[in-house]
Amino acid sequence: KQWYQRRVPLRPGYSLYNAQYADFFEALGEIEGFLKSDSILAPHTNYYVREMRIRSYAQLLESYSSLTVNYMANSFGVSEKFIDRELSRFITTGALNAKIDKVGGIIQTNRPDKKNWQYQAVIKQGDLLLNRIQKLSRVITI
Repeated sequence: KQWYQRRVPLRPGYSLYNAQYADFFEALGEIEGFLKSDSILAPHTNYYVREMRIRSYAQLLESYSSLTVNYMANSFGVSEKFIDRELSRFITTGALNAKIDKVGGIIQTNRPDKKNWQYQAVIKQGDLLLNRIQKLSRVITI
């Protein structure tokens, strides 16, 4: 029986939309089982599950400037140790914009400043352009 002939639950979408993260993680486990059973989709299962976890963590973190590790663990129905490990991994790779205060048990979100990023990009491009013009002027004067 093919995976697409099976009834794939719609629960993950609804639970993520309604911010029911514990239900979302349970449903994601069901989806993971479906994906692993298919020989074509099995190699992509870990990537899909990781990206969906990142999406759910980001959705919760967007709502707050800071929250406790305990609150987040309870929201997802997992242990604090699991949340700490997962968030640490995703923060270090740049997938999530947050900081973890392990002493206080607090997760602080740091939203990237879009205007500052655009300014830095313009400055960088301007420097590259000036360097190219200088190299070109050296070639022309020789």
